Amino acid sequence: MSSAFVGVWKLESSENFDDYMKAAGVGSIMAKLASTAKPVMTISVSDDGTWTLKSETTFKTTKIDFKLGVEFDETTGDDRKMKTTITLDGNKLIQDQKGDIPSVIIREVDGNKLITTCKAKEVVSTRTYHKTS
Repeated sequence: MSSAFVGVWKLESSENFDDYMKAAGVGSIMAKLASTAKPVMTISVSDDGTWTLKSETTFKTTKIDFKLGVEFDETTGDDRKMKTTITLDGNKLIQDQKGDIPSVIIREVDGNKLITTCKAKEVVSTRTYHKTS
């Protein structure tokens, strides 16, 4: 199922992302910048099972490398320090971030769409990407 995630994904729509960012503890200036950005996400998987998620915007590029089920140290785009574990459950890639304010990001492939659900505290945001290659 990992092959369904591999490719380049461009943000198409975003709902409630500003509120999610605030709930996750992102500063207001960074939250405003992030909520107006149109990221392009590139997902790849190497032969040794290492995944790479790279998100590029006009003002920031972030990249994480990980193996499924193995906890790693993640520094988010706004410099929050997290202990993160990412697992694959069917067509869902689940990113469980533990830190001052825990967050869960679920990426689900539906055809040529990548539906990303972000949860922090009681706030939920949905972002939809379309596959460009």
